Amino acid sequence: MFRYALFVLAGGVLLGAAPAVSKGRTFDGHPDLSGIWQSMSTANWDLQDHPAQPGPYFQLGAVGAIPSGRGVVEGGEIPYNPKALKQKQANFKNRWKDDPEVKCYMAGIPRATYMPYPFQIVQTPRAILMSYEYASSNRVINMESKQVEASVDTWMGTSNGRWDGDTLVIDTTGFNDESWFDRAGDFHSDQLHVVERFTLMDADHMNYLATIEDPQTFTRPWKISLTLYRDVDKNAQLTEFKCVEFAEELLYGDVRKKTK
Repeated sequence: MFRYALFVLAGGVLLGAAPAVSKGRTFDGHPDLSGIWQSMSTANWDLQDHPAQPGPYFQLGAVGAIPSGRGVVEGGEIPYNPKALKQKQANFKNRWKDDPEVKCYMAGIPRATYMPYPFQIVQTPRAILMSYEYASSNRVINMESKQVEASVDTWMGTSNGRWDGDTLVIDTTGFNDESWFDRAGDFHSDQLHVVERFTLMDADHMNYLATIEDPQTFTRPWKISLTLYRDVDKNAQLTEFKCVEFAEELLYGDVRKKTK
C-alpha cells in the first residue's frame, strides 16, 4: 500500500508532506532536506571493504551472492575491544539467522540510513520526521531548544537535532542493544551514542557523516561517511515494506509446530 503523504505532529499541528519537494531553503532559512533519499553503497552488507562472496544457499546462484564493495569507515578499522571482537566474529558466523534484518526488526541508527531501501524526510522548524520503507519504521527528531531525554531504550533511539550552519546535526542516545550495523555482524551495546551530520552537497546529493561511540564495545569513537541520493523521479513516493509476515515462520515456526 502506498503512502501518498507523510505526517508529523509538531506543536499540536498535523503537517502533511506533498509529493513535490523544494530544492532551496525553508521559510526559516535552513537548507530544505525534504524528499526521498537513498544510499547507493554496499554498507548494509559490510561497513568495511569486502570482496564478492557466495550466499548461504547455492540454489540462489548469483541472485543470492554478496556483492563486493568499498568500506565507509573512516580509516578502515572498527575499533572493537577484544571481548566485543569475539562477539562480532560469532555474529558473522551466524549472520544468516541472527541478523536482526532477517527477522524484520527495526534497523536502528545509523543502519536505517544506508539500507538498500529509501527513506523520506519531512522537515519542520520544531521537528523532523524520517520515515523508512524497511519495516515501515520512523523516528521524529526534536528540534526544540529543550532537549528530549530517552525514557526507555528503543530500536531507533531518542533524537535531538540542531543546525550547525547549513548542516543538520542529530544526537541520538537511548538505544537498546538489539540492532546491528550491517549484515556482517557489526554490533553495539545499549551504551551506543550516535551523532549524525546531514549536509547538502548540491540539490540532489547529501553527505552523511556519523560518529559512533560506545565505550562498552569500542576502544574509541569512529566514523562512517557516505553519499545519499535524492529520488528525482516525478512520481517518486515512499512505499511500505511491512516484512513481519515474511519472518513469522522463521521466528515462530518451531513454537507453532510444538503446539500442534
